[in-house]
Amino acid sequence: MMKRILWAGLALGVGLGVSSLQTAHADSTGCGLGTTIFKGQSGVVPQVLAVTTNGTSGNQTFGITTGTLGCESNDTVASAEVRQFAAANIDHLARDVARGEGETLASFATAMQVDPADRSLMFATLKDNFTVIFPDQDVSVDEVLVSIHEVMAQDARLARYVAA
Repeated sequence: MMKRILWAGLALGVGLGVSSLQTAHADSTGCGLGTTIFKGQSGVVPQVLAVTTNGTSGNQTFGITTGTLGCESNDTVASAEVRQFAAANIDHLARDVARGEGETLASFATAMQVDPADRSLMFATLKDNFTVIFPDQDVSVDEVLVSIHEVMAQDARLARYVAA
């Protein structure tokens, strides 16, 4: 009996995800099948499941290329690791960007594969542009990542880390 309930729940979840493919949108989980399946659900568990599904199922490239699965083909694309890290640590990241230092910001730089020699420049640049990156408390992770991309692209040394 329990197996039937689990299978019915899984089938319902997949069915709802598939039916919402055309209307899905990117949120703090990025875009992909996981975002589509868990659309409209809040809380840590659905968000983690969506990010994990997006990161492990290899469907984001397809979604970005075709403009499906909640992806837009002209979006600035952050790696799944960077997006997942930012989504899980957005409040701490904001605090560290405001200070221009901190463990979360250092970990974010590592996820972005910024060379240690360029990190102090990155930290100072992000701090100087805090109000651009975090214009209000309701800013989404995707908006933060796009703003970081744009700010870093304006510096010759940092541009290579955000080049498409």
